[in-house]
Amino acid sequence: MTESYSVLRGLWAIVREAAQLVRRDAALYLAIVIYVLAGLIFLNAIGAADRLAFSIYFGSWISFNGFVLPTITVLADAIFIIHRFNSRRRLVVKRVFSTERLAYSLSGLCLLMALMIFQGNFTSVKNGMAVWQGGFRYDVMQANIDAFLHFGTDPWRWLYSVAENDRVRDIVEWNYNVFWFLLNFGALFFVATSPMVASVRTRYLACFMAVWILVGNILAALFLSAGPAFYGAVTGDTARFGEQLAFLARGAASSNSAAAYQEYLWSLYEAKRTAFATGISAFPSVHVGLAMLNALFVREYSRLLGAVALLYVAFVAVSSVYLAWHYAIDGYVAVIVVSVIYVVARKLIPADRRLVPSMPARTVDCPVAAATVF
Repeated sequence: MTESYSVLRGLWAIVREAAQLVRRDAALYLAIVIYVLAGLIFLNAIGAADRLAFSIYFGSWISFNGFVLPTITVLADAIFIIHRFNSRRRLVVKRVFSTERLAYSLSGLCLLMALMIFQGNFTSVKNGMAVWQGGFRYDVMQANIDAFLHFGTDPWRWLYSVAENDRVRDIVEWNYNVFWFLLNFGALFFVATSPMVASVRTRYLACFMAVWILVGNILAALFLSAGPAFYGAVTGDTARFGEQLAFLARGAASSNSAAAYQEYLWSLYEAKRTAFATGISAFPSVHVGLAMLNALFVREYSRLLGAVALLYVAFVAVSSVYLAWHYAIDGYVAVIVVSVIYVVARKLIPADRRLVPSMPARTVDCPVAAATVF
């Protein structure tokens, strides 16, 4: 009975401290509420209320952020403890799974669940943008600007002159569809739940949301384009990117095939249906934008790692053109806009001092707390 009471008291302490941290995230929760309300008003105003996508992410988001990533990080902690410590393992385990640490992680998970609604609203709005614009009006203009900036040639032709290879395509598709996702949403989970980066948590999450809203919704809606993959369908000119699409179609049987996913998106667009990750817009590129955001924050920690991260941004930008998802200017503009978001956020959002008072003192007793992943 005494042991059960002790467990319950410990759980209550975790919940109480997590609630305090959640209250400190009030501005972020308020931003999510405002964004969702604005999205609902927009969709109702344009007669696209049937494009709501909130329920689509529930299963996958909860599974990924509530089970897969927490399991991975706990295992990573266990491996780290076993590898780095011998006599002090018990103390290290106690520190890693302390009330303060678990409360911090719980508050992060609460915010991640709110971001699930945020992502559902993003997809809802994205599906409504073509309804609002009455189609894709800017593809010809954006493709022509692309060619002008690349010496009169569509940039995919430069890429294919050196990398039109099935093996290269497979690698690029895997990175674009799998690794990019794990890297960027893994980073989101890490920032939300780990006190290692507590000082930048609010600023990072504010920037993360700003990228989706400004790059993925506002600018995308104002200059709506479908991208090279759908250029023929929206302009009638099937020749301009025809050779590129024929090459991509050769890998349609792959589980990461860009051509297969593009066909999936277009079929749902024509059917006026909303499903997982639907909605077509090319300009600017959220793929490049999020990679750039993470590179800028990584650079605060290490200039060397920041340089590597910037090289990855360039690779994602090139990949987006190679796979016919984007015009090159989609990536260029995304880099510029995200850089502005980052600079503004650094000026407006101070360092986040969200650790409860007892945590810094205890960290001194157990150095691993400063290096733990979860």
